[in-house]
Amino acid sequence: MVPGINTQINIMNDYSILITGGTGTVGQALLPHLLKTYPDIRRINVFSRDEQKHYDMTKRFPPSQYPVRYILGDVRDRERIIMACKDVNVIVHTAAMKHVPESENNPVECAKTNILGTQNVVDAAVINGVERVVALSSDKAVSPINTYGASKLFLEKLFLDANAKYDTKFSLVRYANVFGSKGSVVPFFLQKKTEGYLPITDSGMTRFSITMQEGLELILFAIEHGWGGEIIVPISPSYRITDVAEAIAPGIEQRVVGIRPGEKLHETMVGAYESERTVRLGNRYIVCPLEGKWTAEEFCSQQGTSAVEPGFEYSSGNNSEWLTVDQLRQLVFEFTDI
Repeated sequence: MVPGINTQINIMNDYSILITGGTGTVGQALLPHLLKTYPDIRRINVFSRDEQKHYDMTKRFPPSQYPVRYILGDVRDRERIIMACKDVNVIVHTAAMKHVPESENNPVECAKTNILGTQNVVDAAVINGVERVVALSSDKAVSPINTYGASKLFLEKLFLDANAKYDTKFSLVRYANVFGSKGSVVPFFLQKKTEGYLPITDSGMTRFSITMQEGLELILFAIEHGWGGEIIVPISPSYRITDVAEAIAPGIEQRVVGIRPGEKLHETMVGAYESERTVRLGNRYIVCPLEGKWTAEEFCSQQGTSAVEPGFEYSSGNNSEWLTVDQLRQLVFEFTDI
């Protein structure tokens, strides 16, 4: 019988989680969230190659006071990640080269981390008998036009292939940039507004909005409810880049400078080519596996839902919910000191 999505795994008692890229933006937010959500957790392994960030995190969450273990290592190092996954029940794979321009200028380095590193995580999970692995993908994996997006599409393919072949459950969460996170438009605009104008790539550009808290809840949803082999997509509001500019610097000149190489006008979270195996479940879309241990029909039957319309595409440009300038301004105040 296919396991139901409403059946939680009992992670609270004597479970161990490993976070790859654990000192990154998501990892640093995920660690306290896990400690709060699962107070009886046995251990959380923070795996990262950044020595300084390890040191900084030990000041906030010292191993003497929290069930946390800090492991220096790189997902590119297969033997090191295999060692780090020993006696681990769940892996959350966040390690990645994530900036589009840097990935575009260094495609081999991007492939080493995002593709080969992901395969090392898959191998480590299988070798150690890990029960479940959740990886972070990106909207840029849908019909990719840049190196980063292509690497995330490859990550998805590796996970779906592994889920079909092994007992370990491999699930994916796919979402866009977290609002206000490093590398996103909000800190960029906050920095640039002192120059008297804001550079706008295209006045028609749109993006999805997701907060860090929503992103963390999506990860926990995948850990607790994932069947394995699915891609979980949040249903989120959209915003216009021009509205973000107005929220941050009302009345300032918005100077159109053109779209950067590898950048899309709109974000797409579910491609039309995925519609035949995509279902809506509450405030999420579930992209079911094309091949594997279960089908979209089985999922719909058990969950009492149905597939989306043929040709459906979930894009920030055709969304039904939009954030206003006032709502965006409130979000900016929540995530910055202005």
